[in-house]
Amino acid sequence: MINTLPRQWMNEQRRSGQELCLVLDSQNERETRQLLLKSSGHDQYLSVYNATTLENLADVGPFIFTLDQSGDRRLDDLLDHPERNWGWLVSVEKGALRGLANHWQERLIVGTRPYQALYRFHDNRVLSRALKHLPPEEYPAFLGPAISVCYWDGTAWKTAQNPAPGTHTVPDNPLWLRTPLPQPQASEIRRLNAHRYLLAEHVEAYANLAEVQEPDTWLRERLALAEAWGWLEPEQMEFLLIQSLQAPGFTLSPEWEVRGDESPVEHFERVRQWVEFWRGDVPI
Repeated sequence: MINTLPRQWMNEQRRSGQELCLVLDSQNERETRQLLLKSSGHDQYLSVYNATTLENLADVGPFIFTLDQSGDRRLDDLLDHPERNWGWLVSVEKGALRGLANHWQERLIVGTRPYQALYRFHDNRVLSRALKHLPPEEYPAFLGPAISVCYWDGTAWKTAQNPAPGTHTVPDNPLWLRTPLPQPQASEIRRLNAHRYLLAEHVEAYANLAEVQEPDTWLRERLALAEAWGWLEPEQMEFLLIQSLQAPGFTLSPEWEVRGDESPVEHFERVRQWVEFWRGDVPI
């Protein structure tokens, strides 16, 4: 795989006096991470999840390394295999490693309980999709201290410049969280978020399920049903998951099936009212 562009970009950034950093997916690139850890000083890397509410995931979370070696050969394997989606490269002012980590720590958790999710900023596909859809004036709030970034977009190497690098607050409704997701990735994110939600809020029922069937298979089937029904709003998916866990044999009754030309909203409201009636939550 030709890696001329990232090497050129790195040389240009160094000539401009910038410091180079590697944002690395530690979970999928453990060998590279260990190689970099062994050859870096303690002030040359940070675990982004460390000292956050995600500290228990620090070992599989993203790391950021500063790259002070011109023509750093430690990156050869990564640059030769961008299809592994190992992360991306960024230039910052010298000494800005901590500021870069702080910037992304403030953007790690999206949503509110029980619909919180992790923002995978370290995934070059996530970065590429955001930069593709963001107008340049939104770059500063998204990229923070980053002066320039270099990343693989799935077909080619790309670079982007931040018009106003620095410290920026997180917007109330970040535009980068409203970029469209490819369907396979959207489905996988829903599965991961649903799994975390059930572990956090309904662990006993989830454990009971695991005694009789494979939870991941069951969860994929539930989410496929939600997609087929068009129940993709958080309230709808939560309702489907909880009621499925509480149903006899973890199987929903025929009453849940779509009737005639029901829209997803009409379908959901009918089933919700039916469930509330049989729970005694509504009068006859």
